[in-house]
Parts: sequence; C-alpha cells; structure tokens
Amino acid sequence: MENLDVTVLRALRDWRQAGRQALLATVVRTWGSSPRPVGSIMALCEDGAVMGSVSGGCIEDDLIARYARSAAKDALPRSGAPQFAKYGVTAEEAFRFGLPCGGTLELLLEFDPDAASLAALVQALDAGCLMHRSVRLADGLVTLEAAETPADLVLDAERLTNTFGPEYRMLIIGAGQMSEYLATMAQFCGFAVSVCDPREEYRGGFAVPGVRLLSTMPDDTVADFAPDARSCVVALTHDPKLDDLALLQALETPAFYIGAIGSRRNNQARRQRMTEHLGQTEESLARLRGPIGIYIGSKTPPEIAVSVMAEVLAVKNGVPLPRDMDVAHVKDRQGLAAAGSACKVA
Repeated sequence: MENLDVTVLRALRDWRQAGRQALLATVVRTWGSSPRPVGSIMALCEDGAVMGSVSGGCIEDDLIARYARSAAKDALPRSGAPQFAKYGVTAEEAFRFGLPCGGTLELLLEFDPDAASLAALVQALDAGCLMHRSVRLADGLVTLEAAETPADLVLDAERLTNTFGPEYRMLIIGAGQMSEYLATMAQFCGFAVSVCDPREEYRGGFAVPGVRLLSTMPDDTVADFAPDARSCVVALTHDPKLDDLALLQALETPAFYIGAIGSRRNNQARRQRMTEHLGQTEESLARLRGPIGIYIGSKTPPEIAVSVMAEVLAVKNGVPLPRDMDVAHVKDRQGLAAAGSACKVA
C-alpha cells in the first residue's frame, strides 16, 4: 500500500493536469484531541471526489458540501489565495463534526494548486527524495526544496512549509509464514516492504502482492538496501547464518528499528556469539532489539506479527513503551512467579 501523502498528491496532480478544479486541505493546528495530526493532507475535486482525510469524516462532508455550493453564503471559493478554516471551536461544533471532546483543528485550504509543481513534487517523492513544499499565504505560490532531514510542519505569518518524504521502508529477513503477515501489516501502515531469503524453498511459497522478493544473501541485501532513518530491518529466520551478519550490517546504518525474532535464550545466545566471535560490545549492540514485539500474550504467527508491528510503529512514532509491555521483562517476571509457586508446593 502506497504512502498516504503520495497517494493524495498523485490524485491531486492528476485532477489538475486534467484541467479539473480541486483544493488541498492541510491540518495546520490542533487543540486538545484531534482525529488527524498536524501536517495531514486531503485533496478534494470539483466533482466531490476525496483522497486522504483531515478528520473522521464529518469535516470532509462539510468541505464537500461547501465546495459544491458555489452560490451559498458559506460556500468555498474555487480559486484565489489560500484560506484558513477552523472546526470545533465550540462544544456544539465539536459534537456536530464528530471531534473528540475539546478537539479543535485548523486547516489551510489551497485552491487549484499548480499542476506543474505537483508533478515535480510527486516525481521527486517517487525518486526517493525528501522535499519541503512551501506555500506563500498571500497568493498560494508554491516553492519546492530538497530536504536533508524530516521536519515538522512550519507555519508563520507569510508561509506554510510541509515536509513530504519517501515511504518508510521495511526489510524482512526470511520469507516464512510470519513474514507474510508482517509484510501485509507493514504495507497497510504505509511501508514499502522488501523480503530477502536466499532459500528457494521459502521464497517459492511466499505470496504477498506488492512486496519486493529478493534472493541475495541477507548481509549483501542490507548493504544494497542502504537503510536510512525511515527504514527498519527485521530478522525472522531463526538461522544465525542468515540473521547475524545482516543485523550487524544494519547496526552500521541509521535505521530506526533493528531487531530479530526469537526467545530470550536465543537472543541472549545471539548477543554472546556477536560479542565473542564478531567483535561486538554491549555498546555496539545497544540498538539491537530482541525478543522483538510487545507483550500481548501472542502465540500464533499473525498475533506475533501484530506484536512486532506495534513495536515498530511505537519506535517510529517516538512513543516509549511501558516496561510491562516488554516481552523479556514479562517473561522473566512470569518465570520468577512460576519458580516461587513451585517452591511453595515443594
């Protein structure tokens, strides 16, 4: 599944290149709880077609209605300088538009964005570039600039600058059953997914549309993949010959998440192998996660995949997880409790 921002921008580009009127709505401020974060975008075509979202649906309905009512008092224009629109200012409005209690959001509406600028932006994003898109509030003039690092939306008295980046990427080592579940979930979350497995017997049974399937050795694949700060590497083979060198290669990159499946004992053995035979230290292995996932009592491959995907998303979004959700901590605590019970029985 494609990155949502790119999907919205591509649809908007196509509408404008076809000569159709359209607007781009961007969430620029929120107060209290809000359905969508700052920087979220939505495109609306003259025929009422919508791509993306800025809320749970009610605000979209209102924008469609106002955009269609060209003669009404509260109608939105079809051209001109960008305008701000605020929703949920009062409790009554919040209830009407389905916003959470106390939720308020403000949008910037751009009318008939330039088709050539949209085409250039989509082309840059398709090429894997990170881009700043800056809109002059006085007249809607757009400028594009390559960016070095991801950045939050910036709004001042003169312009709005939103940063659009290439898709988040996930490289999975191993093409087993759990890889299929994890790859599917990752795609739904907007990740571009690659799966690497040199074992033909595993690759032959792998069938997830949209996933790039590779047969090269995992450590070579990681090097070619060149993980960046929007990439994660997940090893799922349980085979040290495939996992270990790939993980070490990944640790030399700025990948935001690097981890391997396995029990506490297997992960401890992996760290011991890497320390004793591969020249690693506790410091160099500090970013290596394992056992991966959050503790949800998962037993089956799809449940374990949910657990792993949840942890990947938490790390991506900068959310610290409570210790009670750490798999190793919970398992250790359960082991101590079981040992205590056994002693009492004895």
